[in-house]
Amino acid sequence: MKAQAGDWLVVESLHVGEPRRIGLVTRVDHTDGSPPYWVRWTDDDHESLFFPGPEAHIEQLEALYPSARR
Repeated sequence: MKAQAGDWLVVESLHVGEPRRIGLVTRVDHTDGSPPYWVRWTDDDHESLFFPGPEAHIEQLEALYPSARR
């Protein structure tokens, strides 16, 4: 997985009925874009260092919100 600041991290739920989490990648400490990432979560607006697992993927802003522009 590779990301850059401004990408969106989507974490799919592992349990039926739970929503997926979406967070904005605010900082990437490795120049090659590898994890971990600093992420600001949209559900509670807190920022955390995140080590993505297999249920996580990176999306561009336009893929999540087609009417949005960077």
